[in-house]
Amino acid sequence: MSTAVPIVLAGARGHGRRHLENIRRLQDKGIVRLAGICELTPLSADELPEGLGTPEQSADFGALLDSTGASVAVVCTPIPTHTDLALAAVGKGVHILLEKPPAPSYAEFRRMADGVAEAGVVCQIGFQSLGSHAVPAIRTLMAEGAIGEIVGIGGAGAWARAEAYYRRAPWAGKRRMNGVDVIDGVLTNPLAHAVATALALGGTTRAEDVTAIETELLRANAIESDDTSCVRVTTAHGPQVVVAATLCAEDPDEPYVVVHGEHGRITFWYKQDRVLLQRANHGPEEYEYGRTDLLENLVEHLTDGTDLLVTPEATGAFMKVVEAIRRAPDPTPLPDEAWQLLPDEQRRVVPGIDGLVAAAADTLALYSELGAPWALPARTKEVST
Repeated sequence: MSTAVPIVLAGARGHGRRHLENIRRLQDKGIVRLAGICELTPLSADELPEGLGTPEQSADFGALLDSTGASVAVVCTPIPTHTDLALAAVGKGVHILLEKPPAPSYAEFRRMADGVAEAGVVCQIGFQSLGSHAVPAIRTLMAEGAIGEIVGIGGAGAWARAEAYYRRAPWAGKRRMNGVDVIDGVLTNPLAHAVATALALGGTTRAEDVTAIETELLRANAIESDDTSCVRVTTAHGPQVVVAATLCAEDPDEPYVVVHGEHGRITFWYKQDRVLLQRANHGPEEYEYGRTDLLENLVEHLTDGTDLLVTPEATGAFMKVVEAIRRAPDPTPLPDEAWQLLPDEQRRVVPGIDGLVAAAADTLALYSELGAPWALPARTKEVST
């Protein structure tokens, strides 16, 4: 443990529990040591996974970094706090793993990314799907022409969330809170991986790669933000990207990204690291890949120079999508007849949305173009390069 990298975790409840478990896994390997936990209310002994010891706990993030001598901070806190906490860490020379989405606006993202660069520290953005070994494998297939010329990339996410999901935290389902941007929508938070992964496969990672973004933002739930949306991203050099997503699915399923070529397609179920290659004159070919953990990759980068997988600049294009959603008009509420409440699960479903999400990814068309009666024409935002 003497060579283990000391880590502070900011935000250890909710999604942060996954980070706790992962830190325990890496601590068991002797790679890291959990030195501190930053929470407004300290975790009880029952909330700490067995084997993590007794890390120091404090609500004061900066003081905790000082007292623990942490080298790395994992930031898994509410979206509006990301930039300030990241800058607090890098100002002390502490490297960070910053949970996605990295910021609620492009301006806040730039403030964070520029601060990281100025401080000369390392920041990894927590898009875990980009640690999948399937990503470079798919890029190789595309480059080798396995499915011919690439004509577009689609993404589909049909998930379900109960109404209680939007009561889990004060910022849940909000676009703004107390005058501060939150932008907790389906494409920017729960299914952000579908957007980021589709962009990455197409080679559209930097902000300057994006030239225009069309958005259709809707909601069935009684929230500010969107829960049923689609987006089309036009790029300077890569293929067009269309991603459709909902949290109101009838039958929730694994999200995926599909690369369309002139002579076939590659489907990537990114949570499962599973790939299906379908091409002319060949039978279907299925592959399963491993995955590099992003915190482990960050530590290896610091200790032996391994390339960092998800730098801030590699998420610039995704942040342009976040900015387009932020600047769009507030999501349109679906008419009462367009959704139903499932009493047993206390969640709202949109009949037919599962098929629409799949059709959007398959045809690279938006909901309005697919004839959804409740969809309004897309709002287009030109992006300066």
